[in-house]
Amino acid sequence: MTKTSGPRPRLKRVLLALTAVAVAIVTVVVGAGAWFYATADVSTVGKVDFADELRIPPLEEGEVEADGTRVFRLGTRAGETEFRPGRTTPTWGFTSPATAADGRWPGTYLGPTLRAERGEKVRVEVRNGLDEPSTVHWHGMHLPAAMDGGPHQMVEAGGEWRPHWTVDQPAATLWYHPHPHGQTERHVQRGLAGMFLVDDAKAGKLGLPDEYGVNDVPVVVQDVRFDGDRFDHGHRMMRNTGFLGDETMVNGTLAPYQEVRDEVVRLRLLNASTARVYDFGFADDRAFDLVGTDGGLLGAPYRTDRVLLSPGERAEILVRMRPGERTVLRSSPPGGGDFWQSRFAGGDDSFDVLELRAAGTLRPAPAVPARFGDVELPDPADASRERHFDLRTSGINGQPMAMDRIDATVERGATEIWTVRNRDGITHNFHVHDVQFRVLEVDGEPPPPELRGRKDTVYVPNGREVKLVLRFDGPADPDVPYMYHCHLLSHEDGGMMGQFAVVNPGEQAGRPPGGGLEHRRH
Repeated sequence: MTKTSGPRPRLKRVLLALTAVAVAIVTVVVGAGAWFYATADVSTVGKVDFADELRIPPLEEGEVEADGTRVFRLGTRAGETEFRPGRTTPTWGFTSPATAADGRWPGTYLGPTLRAERGEKVRVEVRNGLDEPSTVHWHGMHLPAAMDGGPHQMVEAGGEWRPHWTVDQPAATLWYHPHPHGQTERHVQRGLAGMFLVDDAKAGKLGLPDEYGVNDVPVVVQDVRFDGDRFDHGHRMMRNTGFLGDETMVNGTLAPYQEVRDEVVRLRLLNASTARVYDFGFADDRAFDLVGTDGGLLGAPYRTDRVLLSPGERAEILVRMRPGERTVLRSSPPGGGDFWQSRFAGGDDSFDVLELRAAGTLRPAPAVPARFGDVELPDPADASRERHFDLRTSGINGQPMAMDRIDATVERGATEIWTVRNRDGITHNFHVHDVQFRVLEVDGEPPPPELRGRKDTVYVPNGREVKLVLRFDGPADPDVPYMYHCHLLSHEDGGMMGQFAVVNPGEQAGRPPGGGLEHRRH
């Protein structure tokens, strides 16, 4: 008698088929994951031809009025910029009399370098030529809150804003960029940024290279990605730090080289990228002198071969060259996270950024002074209060940004200690408007030499805790706040920002409006 197949063999066949499908799916997923991981890093090392001479932003020194006020005229505009021969890209830029007079500068991407002396009164006449509101924030500058250019000082399309203040800080490499709430990353990526140099008599006597664009060179570094003739600003999968490009530009120049005619050249490095961290050094591992950080010169040069800059940070370095030689400014993988985060947050990426080409004969340069003098830093012994700031992408201290909420009230003249901690699992940094702070500790230890100068932005990778000393010298304004925030701009735009008001002793903070201030339409 012949047996017929029952339910068990059929079930067995179904289970075997399902198992085969599951194994195939797992194999595909694992293979795709392995490919995704293996191709996640970016490197341009050895691939850049350095065919384009470095563009130098025009130096804008403004006009001095009868009362001594130095006046700058700065406009924003949309246009097109030729980054690659014969191909133009839609961009935004800052214009000024200096950019209009410089036939080599396109005027449609980035902006001029503004320059003023300590003690000078300055006024900037900002005209917004865009078809949407924006702001101009003076990053690193000590000035009244109403002149700061944060999200409360929006300038309407077609409008004008005239901030004015007295420059009251040491010589430093500062910069300016937009700060509209929720839109900062997009505005900076389109091209709105420029340097603001502060000079003082003390620094001028040190004999450091100071011939702008010759032996004192602005180096504005940004990472970009092109999609045809347009910028691609999209965030890739797993890139929770924000936008990460696949190549770099300096001063809006792809594949740049700089002719060097002096034995020593001063590079003013600015990380103007929106999320990428750079670990700058040279391809031949030569040592250089780090002489300045965000807020000015160090007390003495620090001999090193690497300087790490997160978005918004600056560094001034002196590089010694020999006749006829070439060397490449390179960013090595900065790390800054665990195995997974480092891979997808740019920690494994490397870039050839700028080639220096020394002439056959070089102008002699004096020796770098062994000391520059005392650094103006707040004293932790003067601290009257401590605060803590926990960094998370969802907000700082558990709260996302609210335009009409003051998160901290500080008294004018007070010194405070702020402890900033990142347990978020991803990379952050921390920027404070108006003040230059002192880094007191990094993970409970004294800061390394490169963090012992004046700072307004500090790198805070996952797991790090930094202790800062800040002095709030005012002026007081209970109704207009300053900002503190992560300077990875998509994090800032997403609400990783807070506000503090400086008030006179015994005074209470007001309630800022939810919209913009200090703008008018023509």
